[in-house]
Amino acid sequence: MNVKRSTRFSIGLRRIIFQAMCVALMGLFVVACQKAPGTARDQLIYISEEKEIALGLAAFREVLKSARLSKDPEVTLMVNRVGHRIAKGANKPEYSWEFAVIEDDEQVNAFALPGGKVAIFTGILKFTKTEAGLATVMAHEVAHALQRHGAERYSRGILEQIGQLGALAGAAVGGIDPGVAIGAMSAYGVGVGLPNSRAQETEADFIGLQLMAKAGYDPKEAVPFWERMSGCPRKMIGKFCFRSQNAVPEFLSTHPSDVTRINQIESWIPQAMRFYHPEVPEPTTENPSDPSN
Repeated sequence: MNVKRSTRFSIGLRRIIFQAMCVALMGLFVVACQKAPGTARDQLIYISEEKEIALGLAAFREVLKSARLSKDPEVTLMVNRVGHRIAKGANKPEYSWEFAVIEDDEQVNAFALPGGKVAIFTGILKFTKTEAGLATVMAHEVAHALQRHGAERYSRGILEQIGQLGALAGAAVGGIDPGVAIGAMSAYGVGVGLPNSRAQETEADFIGLQLMAKAGYDPKEAVPFWERMSGCPRKMIGKFCFRSQNAVPEFLSTHPSDVTRINQIESWIPQAMRFYHPEVPEPTTENPSDPSN
């Protein structure tokens, strides 16, 4: 093959890909740059909320097809009670809230999908202990949905794919193995993608604390829940008591360390307390003035 013709072809390919990237990036930043509600953090979201809600509903239906739902009426009632109180505080009338309890004692987890679809795995109940502990978990997960963290990650994936096209264009001209170029970008993602995930976790803690307060649950109860999740007494976290994931440095983790998370939550409690109004018990049907009572 003629060398000059090959070079012109490579340069032309690079120019086409570069122009495509520019157009795509312009569309992303013009349409999708916004501020996260409640924190004003910069977000890049390239999917409409309507589409996101539809995807959330479809995903929830798929999960429930294969899940074994709990038949414990007390647990199901408690999850729905806590969930509806949090949903009221979330103030998202366009959401069609649903709450499910999945029977899986090995799964210490919960999730909330766009559109108000929330699931609790029974494995996390041994750590929640109380309604306030459960509210901590559910409010945190609902906060992820309200802050559109899933859509944000989806949009970042699109941006990374565009970046990979750029790496391929450079490889075609510079003689670099495309696989190596993309692999290097993935490795660099430790320094680029993961901090954003930690930002989302921190944001969910912050907004979740306010949500549980609005729902009538004392935000101070979030601290003992996260202490239980750490598996350590408070003063020993990170010193003489470790759980397995604590072996991973925080800067390589998508979650804040236990100490960092608890310290942050404690610093936010005074702000969350402004939203806290304990739920008043329903009045009894008895007549208090009746001397026979």
